[in-house]
Parts: sequence; C-alpha cells; structure tokens
Amino acid sequence: MSHTPATERRNVSFLTEVRDAVTPRATLLVLGVIALQLLFIASYVGALHDPEPKDVPFGVAAPGTAAKETAARLEKLPGTPLDPRTVTDEADARQRIMDREIDGALIVDPRGSRDTLLVASGGGTALATTLETLVTGLEKEQRRTVETVDVAPASGRDFDGLSSFYLVVGWCVGGYLCASILAISTGARPANPRRAAIRLIVMALVSIVGGLGGAVIIGPVLGALPGSVLDLWGLGALTTFAVGAATLALQGVFGIVGIGLAILLVVVAGNPSAGGAFPLPMLPPFWKAIGPALPPGAGTWAARSIAYFKGNALTASLLVLWAWAVAGVLLTLAAAALRRRRHEPELPTQAG
Repeated sequence: MSHTPATERRNVSFLTEVRDAVTPRATLLVLGVIALQLLFIASYVGALHDPEPKDVPFGVAAPGTAAKETAARLEKLPGTPLDPRTVTDEADARQRIMDREIDGALIVDPRGSRDTLLVASGGGTALATTLETLVTGLEKEQRRTVETVDVAPASGRDFDGLSSFYLVVGWCVGGYLCASILAISTGARPANPRRAAIRLIVMALVSIVGGLGGAVIIGPVLGALPGSVLDLWGLGALTTFAVGAATLALQGVFGIVGIGLAILLVVVAGNPSAGGAFPLPMLPPFWKAIGPALPPGAGTWAARSIAYFKGNALTASLLVLWAWAVAGVLLTLAAAALRRRRHEPELPTQAG
C-alpha cells in the first residue's frame, strides 16, 4: 500500500521538523539577536537610569583671590560634580561657553550678595537645569542668591534640546538600513571591488539626499533647530555615509552578521552614549568615554555646535565621522578584493 504525501508528513517526527525549520545557521542568528536584545537593555538602562553630573567643565570669575577660593570650594564638593577653573571675567566665560570649552560659569559679585550663573541649554537642557539646581543650593548655603543667564538657549521648539539628537539618530538609521538593504537584496559580501564601489556610490547618493531632507525638515519645515541648512546638510550626508560605509565594511568582512555588529556599535553602544537625553558629563564613565568616538555622539555634538554655538568646536567630531567614512570605504574595497582573489581559479601555466 503506497503512502500518500499527507501520510508521509504525519510520519515525520517533530524533532525532524524542528531540524528542518531551524537550521544551525538560523539558531546562531537567533542567539545573536537575543544577545543584542539584552545588550540593548543593559546599555540604555546602564547609561540613562541614574544621571549625575561628574567633572562638568565649569568656570569661575571673581576679583582677586576670590576666584581661586571659590573654585577650590567647588572642587571639593562630594562626588566631584564640577571641574572648576578660573576665568578672567564674564566676557571670557561667555566666550569659553560658546567655544564649548566649559558648560557653565559662576560670576561672583563680592560687592553684593547676588551672583550670576551662565549656562547653555543648547548643549543640553538637562545639564543646564542640573547646574542651576546645584549652584542655587550652594549659593543658598552661603546666604547668597544667583541669577541664571542662558548664553546659548535651546530653541523654544527644541524640547529638552533633543532635536539634534533625534536628527542624528535618523541619519544613522538611514545609513545602516540602506547598507543592510543592499546586502539583503544582492548578498552580504559584494562579489568584487567593482560591485563594492557601486554600493559605496549608491550609499553616497542616499547620504546626500537624506542629509538634505533631514536638514530641511528639522529647520525650515518644523523650525525645531536653528542653524545653517547647508551646514546641517553637509553634516547629515557625512553622518549617513559614515554609518553606511562602516556597515558595508562589516558586512564585507563578516557577512550578514555584520548588520548585527553595525547595530551593536551604532544603536546599542552609540545612541545612549551620544549625549542626547543627558549630555556627556552626566553619563557613567564607560558611556562618557566611548560616546565622542561613535557616529551618534560625534554627530549630536556637531549638530548642536552648528545650531547653537556658531559652528565652534566642530573639528574633533567631524574628524571622527570622516575616520568612520574613510575606514568604511577602505575596508569594504579591501574585503571585496580579498574575496575575489580567493574565488578566482588559478590560470594554467603555459609552457615556454
């Protein structure tokens, strides 16, 4: 008696079905997803669950020896929330804030009992508010009052100064998603350097369009972020391409797993350490250290500099983004060249 296909399917054991449905490769990928999931939770909660100011660059201006005395008193605060240094006067303090050398300053008036606190909410509203709360409490202990002046105020439509961060996150998402789509549609590893170059060219075109779109939406359309549209366009194109090229490089070296590694670097490690919700001086040491070296952190710093600090202090963050872009291009091309060399058949030696 012959078995029908339905009967044969019923006779197949459940374990056999599982083995057919979930291959070893799929199992490894699922385990990788679980690892990314847990790392995501650990990274975001670890970075953002208990923000505290630590060694915030802070200026002190006062006549005579009062400046050094005040700075010494601030330096001895429990937990070292401030990293105080003396400045010449209020004008010097304002300039250093605009140059992003310090995040705030206390201008002491020894002739009266009212001092001035300079902050810059454009660099992060959470930090400006924290400095105001901290200094107000300290001044109250000295039976003094303080007036807060925002030297670089965040836009009224930039709630908590987060628009620059979300703008950069959008550019980063565009970068690794575009690179991932190129991999999924035609294979994670390009067949040869020419194919790799084509992917990089496509990535560059996408970056130009996405950079312009983000700059227009955040500025003229929504009015959420001031600053030059042209400068933000350039930043957006560079950020998107840096992330996209790095993702292509990781795919070229590790295959489809490279997409997960890109998400690990950009999303899991990069976003919570970018200084978005809480600026760098409020993050734990690990995230504070890695943030400026990753595209989300470098991009967020640069976007805020363009929007609120007259384009000052851009060099370091732009160099970081260029480093990611150049390294991504070189590794993508190198991986494709090595792959072609491994797969090229050896030519027969001709008799001379």
